[in-house]
This record gives sequence, structure tokens and C-alpha cells, in this order.
Amino acid sequence: MIHIENLTRKYGDFTAVDGVSFEIASGEIVGLLGHNGAGKTTIMKMMTGYLEASAGWVRIGGLDIAAERQAAQGKIGYLPENCPVYPEMTILGYLDYCAALHGVPERERPSLIREAVERTALAEKATELISTLSRGWRQRVGVAQAILHKPEILILDEPTNGLDPTQILQMRGLIAELAKTATVIISTHILQEVQAVCGRVIIIKNGKVALDSRLDELRRSSGRLIVNCKAEPSKAMQQLGSLPLTAKAEQTGPERFELELKPGADSRKAAAAAAQAVCVAGWPLYGLHFETRTLETVFAEISR
Repeated sequence: MIHIENLTRKYGDFTAVDGVSFEIASGEIVGLLGHNGAGKTTIMKMMTGYLEASAGWVRIGGLDIAAERQAAQGKIGYLPENCPVYPEMTILGYLDYCAALHGVPERERPSLIREAVERTALAEKATELISTLSRGWRQRVGVAQAILHKPEILILDEPTNGLDPTQILQMRGLIAELAKTATVIISTHILQEVQAVCGRVIIIKNGKVALDSRLDELRRSSGRLIVNCKAEPSKAMQQLGSLPLTAKAEQTGPERFELELKPGADSRKAAAAAAQAVCVAGWPLYGLHFETRTLETVFAEISR
């Protein structure tokens, strides 16, 4: 559905995006992560055709965004970072205007607007001026205009910005529902949002792709066995480090030891051997588990 190759954007001598390449299949929910200034928003602007690339190309549903911009943009629903809306318009008036810009036939607009209003829970505010709305309500208006024309691709830049906890949960549910019929890309610096709704994460650092992985793969065990026991450190490291399936043992905290297993070692047998060694030595065993990587730990590693 989306194919990006060697995408680059320069501002004079400064390279904001540097040779980014990735593909996103139909129906995926992908989180685009990175610190502020990493290049996420610039990538999104080039993906949607709002900003020209200095090099590389973007294809949306097989269409080159540079050569076939209008047709490609017709497949996209886009919520920009700062949610630009016209404050002097009512919500319904604004959505009708957006429908016209998308080329939606006039006879089809009422039903599409009604559906967008219902899905974003805007009904109680529908006739009010946008200027009277809070930041959270304006954000909902931005999402409503993005989904109004039922796009094949939905690109959301900080979609939960300004929403309260209840609205955030509603937004997560809406994104999951939208993914049934559209490809969704979410740009954010909030890790919890990515973990809650995305199946894949792309981390951008200094304008480059630092990581592209499925979340379930990130959550797999790191292969390090954590042993919590009360023992004299040198004796514990010697005893645990000499186990047949252990490559190395080190102390990583008070009464906490990490065992790195040998390649191909059976994790269950290694855990059983470690537990037996601790019990035979007469040390109190407080805990035994395998370390798992989380999005937070991976992001911290990449950000160093």
C-alpha cells in the first residue's frame, strides 16, 4: 500500500530526513516513533504530498506522489500535527467544506458527515463554532475530516494530543476500527499509544530509520535469565556462571544476578538448573524469570 524508497529532505546544509526506506502493507497499524525533531513530521508531509522530497520517492497504492499527487492524495486521510481548522466555521460547515475539497458529490455528503461525526463523538457539538471548542474537541474535528471520505490510508500526527483519558480510550477504539478497512500510520512520541494500538513500530533517529520491527518480536525474551537470591556475590557468580548452559553471570543489583545463556541453550533447562543450584547452596531464592525487551527499553537503547 505504501512504498518509500531513499526518501530525503534537505534544508540548505541541514538534512532533516536522510535516505529513509520502508514499506507498509494494507491493513497494518504502524507507529512512527522518535524524539521531537527526529524527522517524523517531515516524513509524513512528504508521504502526503504536502512537502516535496529532495531525493527518493513515495508510492501510495502504486501511485507516485510526485507525478500523480491528486490521485494519490485522494487515497489519504491526514491529520496534521497542529490540527489546522477554521475557527469561524461550525463543525458541520467545516466538514461539508472538507468534503467538497475531497471531491465528494453533494448528495453523498450528509451521510458521510453524519458517520464521521458519530465515529468521533462530535454530535453534541456539531452546530457550534470551532473557535469555542477546547483543544481536545478540535482534535476530534481534525480526525473527523481525516476519515470523512473513507480513505484507504489514514495518517495521524499526534492523534491523542489534547485529549483526556476517556477520549484517548475512545480514540484507540476508533483507530482499531478504522484499521479494519484502512492502513493506519500514527506518529507520536508517546510510547504507550504505540503499544496500545500498533502492530509494528518504526523508530526514527536523526532523520534515519533506527528500527523497524513488529511489536510482538520486540517483546520476546532477550535470552537473559534473572535470578533474585540472597547470596555472597562472588560465590553466586561463580556457582551460577559455571552451570553447563550459562555463558556468563554478572551481578546487576542487590541480590540480582543476570545469566547470559549459551547459544541454542534450552531456556527451561537453564532455569531449572539455576534454581537447583541456588537451593543446593542454601541461598534464599526470591525470583526467577527471563528478561523481556519492551518498547521502552528498546527506545532507550536507540536513544543513547
